[in-house]
Amino acid sequence: MRRLLPPALDRPDDALDRTWEPAELAAAYAYPEERLHGRGWLRANMVTSVDGAAHHGGRSQPLSHPADMRIFGVLRALADVVIVGAETVRREQYRPARERPGFAERRAAAGQRRVAAIAVVSASLHLDFSLPLFTDPLVPTMVITGPAAPRHGLDAARAAGAEVITVGEGAEVDPARVKAELVERGHTRLLTEGGPRLLGAFAEAGALDELCLTTAPRYVVGTAGRVMSGPGVEVPRELALTSLLEESGFLFGRYQRV
Repeated sequence: MRRLLPPALDRPDDALDRTWEPAELAAAYAYPEERLHGRGWLRANMVTSVDGAAHHGGRSQPLSHPADMRIFGVLRALADVVIVGAETVRREQYRPARERPGFAERRAAAGQRRVAAIAVVSASLHLDFSLPLFTDPLVPTMVITGPAAPRHGLDAARAAGAEVITVGEGAEVDPARVKAELVERGHTRLLTEGGPRLLGAFAEAGALDELCLTTAPRYVVGTAGRVMSGPGVEVPRELALTSLLEESGFLFGRYQRV
């Protein structure tokens, strides 16, 4: 892996193609501490092919790379909560976050729990609560739903040990309130792994602070969706490219709100 942006003036080794240690990746992807107080920081981590596909065959793994998975693990190790949509949980067969010994002291010093909690956003609560994501997490999985969520789903989630959070109105989950509710509970380092509809909702609501985007040097053709989907914004919104890493032709960019 090597750094393309910003120029590695004070660390020439960053411009060389070498394996980065987890601590180096953690420094490169550190949350902006000065921005956490008050409104928190919501970053997304997504992968895309060069022809704009967010998945192949319904899963993101065919577009991934070992370096992408290393960054994936580090981003989770830095986060308080990982927010994910119900459809992505089903397609990607989500499991609980696992403890990373190299980050134990860092998390303890920051006042974080042993691992990030997974927060599943679902209005219908059509989830398999017998999965390890709910039955075997190191910290309780969160289920974020709307006030009109079905009673049987709420009962099943609570019976499985999930922490149920209700936001929004009616059957809908308000994406802006999801972020605000988690921040109010002390979770300021937020990460979402999609899917595209959830990420699009966060972006449209103005709740997204950062996009960590892996661009794979692969194309898939087909009809796969993009990393964001939804009604759209009236005027394209600007992001600033603050960091760009490269390995084996894969590009790892950090884009932050201007």
